[in-house]
Amino acid sequence: MAAALLAVVAAVAALAALDMWSESANHTQLHITKADWQVSDAPGFSAAPATQDSSLLPNAWQTAGLPHALPVALLRQAAAAAPGTTRTTWFRVSSQGLPPTKLPLALYGARVRTDGTVAVYADGRLVHTAQQQGPLWNSPRMPLWVPLEKTADGSAPREILIRLEHTRASQVALSSLWLGPAEALSWRHSWRYWLQLELPAMFSTAFLAVGIFALFVWFKWRHRTAYLLFFVLAATSFLRGLHFYVGFLIANDWFAWLSVNSLFWLVATVHFSIVLLHRHRQPWLTGSLIAVTVLMGLLTLPMNAPLPNTPQVTPLIYAVVALMGVSVSLAGAINAWRRASGEAMLVAMGTALCTVFGAGDWLQQSNFTSPEGWYLGAWTNAISFSIFGALLYRRYVGAIVEVEQVNASLAERLKAREIELEMSHQRLRAVEQRQLLGEERQRMMQDMHDGLGSTLISAIRSVEHGGMSDAKVSQILKDCMDDLKLAIDSMEPVEADLLLLLATLRFRLEPRLEGTGVTLFWEVQELPTLQWLDPSSALHILRIVQESVANILRHTRATEIRVATSVAGDGVQVIISDNGQGFDVEKALEEATGKGLHNQRRRAQMLRGTVAWESGPGGTRFTLWLPKAPTVAHSV
Repeated sequence: MAAALLAVVAAVAALAALDMWSESANHTQLHITKADWQVSDAPGFSAAPATQDSSLLPNAWQTAGLPHALPVALLRQAAAAAPGTTRTTWFRVSSQGLPPTKLPLALYGARVRTDGTVAVYADGRLVHTAQQQGPLWNSPRMPLWVPLEKTADGSAPREILIRLEHTRASQVALSSLWLGPAEALSWRHSWRYWLQLELPAMFSTAFLAVGIFALFVWFKWRHRTAYLLFFVLAATSFLRGLHFYVGFLIANDWFAWLSVNSLFWLVATVHFSIVLLHRHRQPWLTGSLIAVTVLMGLLTLPMNAPLPNTPQVTPLIYAVVALMGVSVSLAGAINAWRRASGEAMLVAMGTALCTVFGAGDWLQQSNFTSPEGWYLGAWTNAISFSIFGALLYRRYVGAIVEVEQVNASLAERLKAREIELEMSHQRLRAVEQRQLLGEERQRMMQDMHDGLGSTLISAIRSVEHGGMSDAKVSQILKDCMDDLKLAIDSMEPVEADLLLLLATLRFRLEPRLEGTGVTLFWEVQELPTLQWLDPSSALHILRIVQESVANILRHTRATEIRVATSVAGDGVQVIISDNGQGFDVEKALEEATGKGLHNQRRRAQMLRGTVAWESGPGGTRFTLWLPKAPTVAHSV
């Protein structure tokens, strides 16, 4: 609203400044402030003749000042005239005093008010005509602009005659006139036309476009009544001012009914909008507004209307609309104050301002004020558009801020939840680590008891009974030491890498093989990771491989040991081969001395793997196959 008012004030101030500059600096223009005038009656509207001699008019000429508005007494005389008659008002002005110029001339007037034909004669010859087509199609915002041709000798027309045809009770008026070069006067016409017609029409069209957008939004969210009211407000505002900009090929009576009643619809829609904003129902005022709107719509219907569209009745109708506007703005402001609703107060103030503008226009159209004034009612659409557009923008920005706040709140809650989950995860990991540590401690104790402990007990008993040589005792102690090292190595992190686990075994084997005459060939290749490889499973694998190497050293008299790896099907395999004397695998498994082979097979089964031996005179090939898929390793 402020932007629209500032635009109007700035434009009017600029126009006034240009007026002052033109009067003081440009002496080629003639400002006509006096004219001769007379009136005559006729049986009906008629076309303007092609020529008209002012001296042949029936009545005497009277001197009048411009701007000129017919007095109320004349309207009463016209109302008393015979039914069906029309009245023609004549204005005659002289170009005397216009400085000579070679430029094309034009006649400019800020406003011509009539409801019939406007005709302009230059030295008796018709040079301009415009049919206003009825009371409501007449646009009092349209400035008068008449290009004039010079006479044969190159001088300006000596006399200009203006013919205004109108109904008996029409408010007729003519502003002061400007005569001069067209290029010097064009800015006056352009500014007036742009400010009174083009710019308000643009605001009205923009208002309707945004209203149509709001209607589609309402189709999506039917519970948002504000969007529907915004569309109705934009549509009624557009219909109200349409007759000032556009001519439709429809009956004037229907167009009059539409333009007049759209005012009632507009005021009622604004009332509903204010109630929606301050959320306090006013049943008596609402019911009265609806009743008056419906009643006026029925009374002014073109078909046998009790209140036809006439100059006598239309001002009374506008008075009713003004009373409704005052009631809506006053009641809205009071309830907005009580409810502390700034939005409702803004709409109520805007409604009051629009009512004041409309009242000023009514006074001007009724010839109570100068016809050269500005029709501020042309800017009511701009005010409504600015106010309700600002409200929609505020709601839109508020919705964005609310969404951002919700997102920020959700982000904070999510962050807090993440911290809580992280703390829970750390607690669970601590509990799990303690549990794993306890289980691993239990496993190691069990392993040491079943493996290392039983071996040491057997060795102690043999020594106590004197049935074991020193070399045998030394070998048993070395086996115990190897078993203890294996238990320690199984605790090292290998990150599911079988080659890393075998590398720890190689680190233990190489010192033991020194001095034995046995050469170790390490022929491993890259293997996929085994996700199931944990310390318990690692110990099983180390003991299987250790048992295989120990059997080679004890029984085969081999000089070479080869350790290789490969991928086999859906698993991996570890191959240990030697060049020893070999042995009978079946016989060894059947005899009591094959306990080590059985232990290897049992451990492999715990890993859901398999073991296999191929032995002959040229040596023995041992194969351990392990699955890639996760498996469950059990304690020894």
